[in-house]
Amino acid sequence: MRKLISGFSKLTKDEKITWLIENYLQDQSEAENVIKQYWNHQQDLQELHDGFIENTISNFYMPFGIAPNFIINGDAFVIPMVIEESSVVAAASLVGKFWSTRGGFKTTVLGTTKIGQVHFMYAGSQTEIEAYFNKIKTDLFAATASITKNMEKRGGGILDIKLVDKTEKLANYYQLHVTFETKDSMGANFINSCLEAIAKKFETAEIEIVMSILSNSVPECLVRAEVSCKIEELGGENPQKFAEKFYQAVKIATIEPYRAVTHNKGIMNGIDAVVLATGNDFRAVEAGAHSYASRSGEYTSLSHCEIKDGIFKFWIEVPLAIGTVGGLTALHPMAKLSLEMLQNPSANMLMQIIAAAGLAQNFAALRALTTKGIQHGHMKMHLQNILNQFEANDEEKESVTTYFNKKTVTHSAVVAKIQSLRKPKTN
Repeated sequence: MRKLISGFSKLTKDEKITWLIENYLQDQSEAENVIKQYWNHQQDLQELHDGFIENTISNFYMPFGIAPNFIINGDAFVIPMVIEESSVVAAASLVGKFWSTRGGFKTTVLGTTKIGQVHFMYAGSQTEIEAYFNKIKTDLFAATASITKNMEKRGGGILDIKLVDKTEKLANYYQLHVTFETKDSMGANFINSCLEAIAKKFETAEIEIVMSILSNSVPECLVRAEVSCKIEELGGENPQKFAEKFYQAVKIATIEPYRAVTHNKGIMNGIDAVVLATGNDFRAVEAGAHSYASRSGEYTSLSHCEIKDGIFKFWIEVPLAIGTVGGLTALHPMAKLSLEMLQNPSANMLMQIIAAAGLAQNFAALRALTTKGIQHGHMKMHLQNILNQFEANDEEKESVTTYFNKKTVTHSAVVAKIQSLRKPKTN
């Protein structure tokens, strides 16, 4: 029977590790080595990491790469990406360079409105709750004055408060639907603080507040990224055929939800990597993107393609609630470095950069799928992971890499090649 423990958070880090190893891990010596290997012994930096969450025992590192050669609205960018999946950074880099000579990425922010809601129950008449809301609406804005003061100086704040009747779906259920502008901050804490102040002011003996919380569905916090060129500029043996297959692949993702999920996952490979690198909340971004992909009632592609008058056009519209101030963006040294690398962008500009990265990743995936197949490039990159898994030495790595230079890489084929190299040679 494994032990439960009380007061775990009050233990020192060494005590936490000792308890964990003794009760939940098999190879205690190896476990301690791994945990302490990733424990940063630079005291100031480790204390910073420890402050992000509770009960830290070590750190979990992710690769930090860059994708150069992105041209976005005429300016050059090097895009930071944090991701463990092989081929993602390489693919983004190749596509960035590909489109850099074809006009680059054209991006624009379509909206920046974010949403929060006060959910409440009210058993009285609709007329009475509407009259009460109209009477107190000005006071609801006033109740947040101390919270919104600084945001309003930056051009943000509460845009509107609406009463929404949801009683047809749930008896006695209403909500206050509040829209916000949070400028360069993601704004989660700001929004939630405002909502709680509004709820406190709005509540009466007849109105029962259930909860007050922002929404990660942000269909009006939207950005567009686009690439286009003449079909013959796409290159390859038959650019017209490539454009047509590419178009068909996007249309399939538009009408087939099973394909759309994987299609959009590829887009999020690029988006999440930049969101993580800049210290933003990738879970919120993921939730918002997938919600937006389902807004018609059926899950569909986030990207779109058009072939018209000899022009190939490929674009994405995606909601992105991100920030460049507050949260980890100001605390994590690598997030700060990422933002500096991007020339310290506003939240609006960062939205555009992230959308371009997502579109680039989608283009790379669809180009691979409609030509050589996705595994060709992916497994070439994965080859090094397999070699490291089998602890191949430098000579073995060179031999195996050369062998598969013009061959299809599969896990079994790589293992067979490694084993053949390690067989004792007989005279």
